[in-house]
Amino acid sequence: MDRPSNPYSRLPARNFWRTAVTDPGIFGVTDLIQPKFNLNTTDRFVTLGSCFAQRLAHALAAHGYTCVDAEPPPPMLKKENLLRFNYGVYAARTGNIYTPAILRQWIRWALDSDPVKLSEELEIWEENERFQDSFRPDIEPQGFATRDELIQARKTTLAAIRSSLTDATVFVFTMGLTETWRNRQTGLYYPSCPGTIAGRYDPGLYELINFEFPDLFDDLFWIIERLKSHNPTLKIILTVSPVPLTASGEESSHALVANSYTKSTLRAVAGSIERRFSDVDYFPSYELVASPHAKGIFYSSNQRTLDPFGVNYVIEHFMRTYGSSNSQQISQIAPNDDDEKDVICNDYILEYYNAN
Repeated sequence: MDRPSNPYSRLPARNFWRTAVTDPGIFGVTDLIQPKFNLNTTDRFVTLGSCFAQRLAHALAAHGYTCVDAEPPPPMLKKENLLRFNYGVYAARTGNIYTPAILRQWIRWALDSDPVKLSEELEIWEENERFQDSFRPDIEPQGFATRDELIQARKTTLAAIRSSLTDATVFVFTMGLTETWRNRQTGLYYPSCPGTIAGRYDPGLYELINFEFPDLFDDLFWIIERLKSHNPTLKIILTVSPVPLTASGEESSHALVANSYTKSTLRAVAGSIERRFSDVDYFPSYELVASPHAKGIFYSSNQRTLDPFGVNYVIEHFMRTYGSSNSQQISQIAPNDDDEKDVICNDYILEYYNAN
């Protein structure tokens, strides 16, 4: 008996869960997205975002791609101290950028503000005769020796952001969180809660913000349009980090529920933005690792940290999706068990405050 014709009867196998997910199994899933562009080893990448963005950058570099480094270390800095002082982590020493609001803040400072005036006006924390940059408190572990040294470092980073966004052909932003902390007086956002990595917490001055869809969308839309106006040929890839949050700052929130809200909201925003631009892609890092088909096998025993094999799995899909000539070799490259040592996740400091 012939089945009546309907829209579903004409869909390919990739549209159905059984034939696209169940039957091929974890390592047989393919064709997750239809990319709007291809990439090659002549492309120059700028990757920003959560600590997962660092893992992506390391893997891209290992497979022959160029990741822009617009803020190289001073020649006197020893190699073993590069990571400690945040050199070679991103294109500039911004530190991790977990939310669109903070990325928008950095782009606005770098592209639309007077860098001299701005660097002198932004908040500086002083403690024990040392100075910390409130917007990237982990880049100098002991703090800057003088206020002028900190201000000069800010100017250098803002210049590096400008040059990297000009030089890049591909921009990858990995979103990690919806929660962040804001100064009630200035409206500026911090990458971490004041008083955790550096500074002192003042409940009258600082407040927790947990962004909802409209604000996240507005920030990300602004970012895409500003990047495109600065570099019209820039290809943009959005991802959501599969790494769960370390802690929620909302007292009423269970970490599991808070994480579900965080990732689902970021994923929805990324999808909505991607549909509105012809040269913006969403790459499913989150789905590859955190969906039911993966059965949690790519997470370490803490059920949070991504195993090196998980990173390799995501990168293999990335290379195949965007037409890398190296795609046939990737599965043969063993992940490095020391990769986690080369990643800075400043939200890990929150574990210190866990009473349990």
